[in-house]
Amino acid sequence: MLTTLQVSATEINKSPIAIAIHGGAGTIEKSRFTPEQEKAYRAKLKEAVEAGYQALDKGGDSLDAIAIAINILEDSPFFNAGKGAVYTYEGHHELDASIMDGRDRQAGAVSGVKHVKNPINLAREVMENSVHVMLSGEGAEKFAKQQGLELVKSEYFNTPHRYEALLRAKEKLKQKESGTKDYQALHQALPVRYKMGTVGAVALDKHGNLAAGTSTGGMTAKRYGRVGDSPIIGAGTFADNSSCAVSATGHGEYFIRYNVAADICARVAYQNKSINQAGKEVIFGPMYKAGGTGGVIIVDSKGNISMPFNTKGMYRASKSNSTQTYVEIFK
Repeated sequence: MLTTLQVSATEINKSPIAIAIHGGAGTIEKSRFTPEQEKAYRAKLKEAVEAGYQALDKGGDSLDAIAIAINILEDSPFFNAGKGAVYTYEGHHELDASIMDGRDRQAGAVSGVKHVKNPINLAREVMENSVHVMLSGEGAEKFAKQQGLELVKSEYFNTPHRYEALLRAKEKLKQKESGTKDYQALHQALPVRYKMGTVGAVALDKHGNLAAGTSTGGMTAKRYGRVGDSPIIGAGTFADNSSCAVSATGHGEYFIRYNVAADICARVAYQNKSINQAGKEVIFGPMYKAGGTGGVIIVDSKGNISMPFNTKGMYRASKSNSTQTYVEIFK
């Protein structure tokens, strides 16, 4: 006869666990990759998702799992977050991140940080050890120092391919400048690939807790302290145990305007829709028709996973205790 404690442990072992990650969406075409490059990207995605899953499989918290996975992506030059962050117009790096706990909707976010090695870790510190939800700029970095997080020189984030992208973006802006001096018109003329790129993770742990996190270097050639959707709760990140956990990637301005992450979870909670249906409705709905491109990763309270996107590709991976490791890049 099983004791109450043994029954609880048995039930926990049967409980669903799941994790999904993304490394950005956009004009990702197979023809642009050498076989070696594609193999390297897939390997990094697999490393991140399996590290996060391992934490869940050992009974770990969903917040720990997503932080582990995102740290691996932030530390890689392949993705537009942490080490691989894009450049601002002035040639600097300004990083954003957010995290949310599905148990009680606690959340933390940071924007415009320039020296924090892993912004997702700072977002978690804001959530757990401050009275605020979002900190920005110098204040956020002062808090990071107080919490003992690793700070790096801005040169740490420099990568040749991101700098080349900045030069190309500025050249395109210069070419358009002869026709107009209007900043909005100039920026809208930039190809969409310069406006996208993020990493994120969502997870469900054995205790039924959902969590979501997102981290980004922002938009190539961004100006004036621009902040996208990644650090905004409800736009780029959302988690609630009663519905789902979402992390978004794409053209941030649209994800902010259409409140993408929260909208998906609201459809699940209030309209009893599956995450697959809710995700597709939002990603291919009014936002897409207005010009918003990108994708999301979603996990619900039953361990179901959905990863819809309306672009040519999205770096993505997932794993659960009922599905094997899945890694994909292209549509």
